[in-house]
Amino acid sequence: MTTVLERDERDLEPIAVEGSPNSARPRPRVPRWIRGPESDPAWARPVLFGLLGVTAVLYVWGLGASGWANTYYSMAVQAGSHSWKAMFFGSLDAANSITVDKAPASLWVMDLSARVFGVNSWSILVPNALEGVATVAVLYMAVKRWFGPVAGLLAGAVVACTPVAALMFRFNNPDALLVLLLTIGAYALTRALEKGNTWWLVAAFSCVGFGFLAKMLQALLVLPAFGLVYLFFGPPKLGRRIVQLVAATAAFLVSALWWVVAVMLVPAASRPYIGGSQNNSLWNLIFGYNGFGRLNGNESGSVGGGAAGTNGRWGPTGFLRMFNNQFGGEASWLIPAAVIFLVAGLIFTWRMKRTDRTRAALCLWGGWLVVTAGAFSLGQGIIHEYYTVALVPAIGALIGIGATRLWNGRAHPAARGVLALAFAATCFWSYQLLNRVPTWHPGLRTVIAIGGVVGTIAIAVSGSKIMRRGAIAVAIGALCIGLLGPAAYTLATAGQPHTGAIPTSGPAEAARLGRFGPGGGGAGPRGFGRGQFQFPGGGGQFQFPGGGNGQFTPPTGGSNRGGLGGLLNGSTPSSEMTSLLKDNASEYTWIAATTGANSAAGYQLATGDPVMAIGGFNGTDPSPTLAQFKSYVAQHKIHYYIASGGGFGGGFGGGPGTSASTSEISQWVANNFTSQNVGGVTVYDLTSANPG
Repeated sequence: MTTVLERDERDLEPIAVEGSPNSARPRPRVPRWIRGPESDPAWARPVLFGLLGVTAVLYVWGLGASGWANTYYSMAVQAGSHSWKAMFFGSLDAANSITVDKAPASLWVMDLSARVFGVNSWSILVPNALEGVATVAVLYMAVKRWFGPVAGLLAGAVVACTPVAALMFRFNNPDALLVLLLTIGAYALTRALEKGNTWWLVAAFSCVGFGFLAKMLQALLVLPAFGLVYLFFGPPKLGRRIVQLVAATAAFLVSALWWVVAVMLVPAASRPYIGGSQNNSLWNLIFGYNGFGRLNGNESGSVGGGAAGTNGRWGPTGFLRMFNNQFGGEASWLIPAAVIFLVAGLIFTWRMKRTDRTRAALCLWGGWLVVTAGAFSLGQGIIHEYYTVALVPAIGALIGIGATRLWNGRAHPAARGVLALAFAATCFWSYQLLNRVPTWHPGLRTVIAIGGVVGTIAIAVSGSKIMRRGAIAVAIGALCIGLLGPAAYTLATAGQPHTGAIPTSGPAEAARLGRFGPGGGGAGPRGFGRGQFQFPGGGGQFQFPGGGNGQFTPPTGGSNRGGLGGLLNGSTPSSEMTSLLKDNASEYTWIAATTGANSAAGYQLATGDPVMAIGGFNGTDPSPTLAQFKSYVAQHKIHYYIASGGGFGGGFGGGPGTSASTSEISQWVANNFTSQNVGGVTVYDLTSANPG
């Protein structure tokens, strides 16, 4: 086996492409941070800067076109930029009526940016783009440390070229910060594995803890890999490794729960309602809506999941879920190659010593990929395509490690065989994904098909004497063909705006793929027919507020790009409505109240004043109660009630998805106040009467 992969003792040596400059060659005197370590080839650091520069342009260019992106989180940023209390709790409005349905760590970064640069699209979205660039840089450092600059650059390039990464690092959902923190954690664990350093291990687990404050239990999916890899492959003796892991676990708990404890110590009357929970408890939010409910589908306050292997509310589950029409185009392009490298690498290093670094790295990144993908594939609760961004660093690392290690050992037939198989699988799967959108640049499929055949043959014979001089050309050609498909999807993703709560990547034509299996949405957005709204899988019709038979019209200015995302855009108030709401706004705690956060978001972002989101994101949270709402009205704290008319998150407004209190409030307002039509929207002035 040692003829296929280098021995462990050589892991500290950088892996260089044949013909690269010798490290002993004299270099000009330049700062170390520019030239890099003396052991690196002269080209390594400039190429890294080039990769980071291209990634930055890709993630930042044209960001303003997405406007508020996900208005749900933009609403919270607006609130946090005006109120430190709202920032700490993650409140949706500066008057602190209710919080977002996640921990607020990702909001804190955007809040600070908005406080410095004002509340606008750029101040909200640029921090996420920079988190994406940082993710590429940290992944490079983690992989390069043991496997050389070529491996690190390849890993970073895979991240930059993955469509879902371009989507989420150009968006304002919590996933950008989560992925960065987990990648930093993997880098810290890599450092801990070198000499058994406790502080690096503590840092690794602490990063996961702070990741918990970005997206709660999803962050914990990497912990099995982190813990088991150090337990089995850490340098110290077993007893010390166990003690170190106990200390790291304690650090994780402190970093993850300090905010939770602080919030729960505040009396309920002195803080906002915990959005996403059904009893104003963070524990309910953590372990229910954002926790085990994502796996078993028992999510109070959501619209339900689906049974394993069935076409349920959130699509069919199963081990191939990451490859289906719903998820395939997001991150699966290089998963086949990553899995091939993982399996082959574990076989080739099976007899290595316990602390073998190649095997440890494969288990670290492979464990991250397998556990996270498994949870996404089998989970019966709420899941969206963009969640797959959590897989991207692991995919990139496995590609970088596997490709370079096997390429350096290509003199062995087994190494060439695995490389050829991985490349062929990548080209085949890229062709299949592109073929799902046959009208979009069909020439790409032809190039990939021809390049795949030629490249597979070239890799298979790359160890021969004839191919030695052309080895670099073969490697570069294979890299270009292998990344062509995902890179094209990535450019298409970056070239168009994304709004709503459930964006998807890829070209606009891909939005017609079935969100819930082949066929799916027909001629409409994913999962929907021509404007006819119904729950996926059939049935489940409901009345929209104010009547109607389930016919849905996207909000003004909304976008159907991203499938369901168009249904979850914020409202776009008319100038007449904005003027009405701003009139005497300073006299009220909330200038208006409406069902659902996305409906409230448009009004708050347009006016800059607090708007109460009754029922939280889905309109399903029992906040406020009818008694509380009546009290607010009696105290003249709310000026207007706006009748909501959107789907998920826009507020069911009394439909079967809303909480009882939300329905009661809607009915009470209609029975006691006179309505008026402003810009096509029904509005009630809550100061026009004094009902009992």
